Amino acid sequence: MMNRLPQFLALSAMLMAVGGCSTVNDLITSNLPESHSGRATIVVNLQEQEAYLYRGGYRTASSRISSGREGYRTPIGRFQVIRKDEDHRSSLYGDYVDDSGRVVKANVDRRRDPKPPHSHFVGAPMPYFLEFSPGYGLHQGYLPGVPASHGCIRMPYWKAREFYNAARVGTPLVIKS
Repeated sequence: MMNRLPQFLALSAMLMAVGGCSTVNDLITSNLPESHSGRATIVVNLQEQEAYLYRGGYRTASSRISSGREGYRTPIGRFQVIRKDEDHRSSLYGDYVDDSGRVVKANVDRRRDPKPPHSHFVGAPMPYFLEFSPGYGLHQGYLPGVPASHGCIRMPYWKAREFYNAARVGTPLVIKS
């Protein structure tokens, strides 16, 4: 045990130094054992840009989010998880790529952007997708600190995975303005 003490102290110092790093905090807090059991409920507060996971009436997790931007607002109301897809890809937003996988045209809306010759559409990855309304879901994605999505609710990787693992089809989801 004494041989590992210097390693432990070095790791502790490193974690303290990057304690402000949300990725490290998300990794640690999303892997803590559940302190409460019971049916999961998810509440999203768009004004605060936060999502909360409740179990048995107790808040067991929270996460920063990025919701829908102007013109692509996230719907408000009471929903429930209607589908789960761990490796979901967007059917509307993504890239046109050639047969070798090289991006020909990036960040396209396949409804509006014509397909370049000799290319095909590859949807943007949306890992840990929890669909709550057709075309809308919670999933892992980029968080710029402001509403920036096409209506979905983006979360950091570790938090998206935590919420995904806690939710079942039928899990209540409330979105407040």
